[in-house]
Amino acid sequence: MKILLTGANGMLAKEVKERFKKENEIIETDVEQLDITDEIAVMKYTADIKPDYIINCAAYTAVDKAEENYEIAEKINGEGPGNLAKASKAVGAKLVHISTDYVFGGDLDIAKDYKEDDETAPVTVYGKTKLHGEQEIEKNMEEYYIFRTAWLYGIGGNNFVKTMTKLGSTRDELNVVSDQHGSPTYAVDLAEIIYQAINKKIPYGIYNATNQGYTTWYDFTKAILDEQKIGCKVNPVTTEEYIEMMKITQAKRPYNSQLSKDKLLNLGIEIPKWEDGLRRYLKEVKENEK
Repeated sequence: MKILLTGANGMLAKEVKERFKKENEIIETDVEQLDITDEIAVMKYTADIKPDYIINCAAYTAVDKAEENYEIAEKINGEGPGNLAKASKAVGAKLVHISTDYVFGGDLDIAKDYKEDDETAPVTVYGKTKLHGEQEIEKNMEEYYIFRTAWLYGIGGNNFVKTMTKLGSTRDELNVVSDQHGSPTYAVDLAEIIYQAINKKIPYGIYNATNQGYTTWYDFTKAILDEQKIGCKVNPVTTEEYIEMMKITQAKRPYNSQLSKDKLLNLGIEIPKWEDGLRRYLKEVKENEK
């Protein structure tokens, strides 16, 4: 199988490549090889390669910066997926696209989690542009998988686990938000979900794809430090308290990023718990340091 992988320099794309490369031909592209915002270039590139699948890991993910850079976020997150959908359909390829919990309002009661068909109501530029990308795919083709994920981390680049490990190792105490709820998601596990979905040929459509179980940034931080036996005190604070303490302006964060995985689980997709993902990530980090 021939796979065109966009956003190849990103954390998730690297894990996707690693998972798929043994059995498939992977054509990696970043913005230098393929600008997904250029419809003509996308159509030509795809027609030349004729992939079986396009896996789109390209995205504008700077949530705060997106508030002041709507045009570029819209081009990458909104128009880009539409271009890939048109090109996929033209050559008979299937499209895999990564979306986000930010397409929801984030204010659902914490006792509940978001299902795939719940009403979307994004409140940030990032969320609105990512939702537009989903809609462009749905409008232009039928054979696609859209995976909504959240709280993603992995090897390569900055991520929450790496940041908390560094801060916890150099400070006596940390203040961490305790009123935002979600599922930390190991990039290796998301790549595995994508692999299983394609291999099992599950029905096309939209799926929530995070690790199993829910927590808060505060409890996640405690787990990160406890796993590494880092003796830093972690203080729970509200989102409002954190913003006031840090004197920052930021796009609104969802209080509820809890995504139900029942749809995937009912189709036989195996999804590890977030605690297990964290332990394997930390083990991978340690092995890479040797």
